[in-house]
Amino acid sequence: MSRRAAFALAFVVALIGEGILISRGLHPVSAARTVTQPIPPSESKAVDTAPEASPVSTSNEIASSEAAIPRSSESAPERRHAAPRPATSESVDGVSDIDPHKAFGSKSAPIVMEIFSDYQCPACKTLFLTTNRQLMENYVSTGKVFVVHRDFPLPMHAHSRVAAQYARAAAEIGKVEPVEQALFENQDKWEQTGDVDGTVAAVLTPAEMTKVRALVKGGTLEPLIDKDYHLGQMYRVNQTPTSVFHAKGQTYPYSGVMSYEILRTFLDQLLSQK
Repeated sequence: MSRRAAFALAFVVALIGEGILISRGLHPVSAARTVTQPIPPSESKAVDTAPEASPVSTSNEIASSEAAIPRSSESAPERRHAAPRPATSESVDGVSDIDPHKAFGSKSAPIVMEIFSDYQCPACKTLFLTTNRQLMENYVSTGKVFVVHRDFPLPMHAHSRVAAQYARAAAEIGKVEPVEQALFENQDKWEQTGDVDGTVAAVLTPAEMTKVRALVKGGTLEPLIDKDYHLGQMYRVNQTPTSVFHAKGQTYPYSGVMSYEILRTFLDQLLSQK
């Protein structure tokens, strides 16, 4: 075989190998080290991820499920400006359209983490009640990560948009944390009955509920939810939860429930990069 033919064969094999690597997806830690070009995300229909279908479960496991496709992209932030931006929105480290009522931590944090979530999604409940609690305590409160909640109510969930409206309204009056807690902890109940209002009323005062109901009925929250949803479509979010990490000009989306051990390893690596 000639030298030119051998080179051509090696090149084709390399391309095939790269395709296999991309189709399987990379663990976020591996992505931070190896991915330098944007990887096209899946075009499949949006679905929620059940907790048992989580693509990661142990600290040394590399996710092979197509439900988790971390990728790095320097062009994603620029695409966001196509989404409608309310006058009250903010921009932090290149991440725009941030509702200050649904953002947590220091704006000067080296990592910005957007979480696209659906209050009726079982996997989102798992992420919120497990991983996110430790994330808030160890990284958000210490100024290392700035978290932005994004509403991504899936059409298959009959009450998720209503829940997003109530959570948004609670955020407007400074009560987002107890309301999100109540919605996720009691997800099984209001999912069956549709009683989102009663679930929220159980953790707010009558005066606070009067304000929340007025905001929900006013219709001003719908554009904010739609803005988040359209932004998720720009990222090609196709399931919930999906977390999008921004650090040092790079973007790393990750679909599915991420254990805290995996998240901690990934965040520490991003923080250590120069």
